[in-house]
Amino acid sequence: GYRFLTDELGDVGIAASENRVWRLCTTAGVFASHHRRRGKAGKPGPPVHDDLLGVVDEHGRVTHEFTAAAPNEVWLTDITEHPTSAGKLYLCAVKDVYSNRIVGYSIDSRMKSSLAAAAIRNAIRLRSPAGTICHSDRGSQFRSKKVVRLLKNNGLRGSMGRVAAAGDNAAMESFFALLQKNVLNTRRWQTGSASHL
Repeated sequence: GYRFLTDELGDVGIAASENRVWRLCTTAGVFASHHRRRGKAGKPGPPVHDDLLGVVDEHGRVTHEFTAAAPNEVWLTDITEHPTSAGKLYLCAVKDVYSNRIVGYSIDSRMKSSLAAAAIRNAIRLRSPAGTICHSDRGSQFRSKKVVRLLKNNGLRGSMGRVAAAGDNAAMESFFALLQKNVLNTRRWQTGSASHL
């Protein structure tokens, strides 16, 4: 939407108010579009990490505030899929909460623990993040011994959301929705290799 575009313009040094960007978007017929994700709801297993980002309010409800005071304090990670003519591709991304940037990613034709491990390893190589909280959902890829060992060996602290609580990783879900809408769904990808960003 226009707020996202205003932020992106500011990041590249172009000053524009939200009102101006909204007006230009409206004139050009550019609008935000959010679609509910559909897919098979697998049953998540037990967490291998505590939920380090959950905050309990006075009514006993758990909420999440995805904020950080500095880079590499909190990372979020998740996996999304996208169809191509050669079959599905899976993308695992790692997002720094402070900068709101993707600091690591991995793409593969199979959704295995090696996909999640490769994305986290990519982020570790670029950032050297000892002490970082790495928050994910309870997907089997993030509960795997490979990922748990990778986090531990590099001094990262794992954190996992609750069962059937999509809001526990809402910031990553939002990123994937924008990626699908603005990049991946703009055309039909012919091969798996063409989707490698």
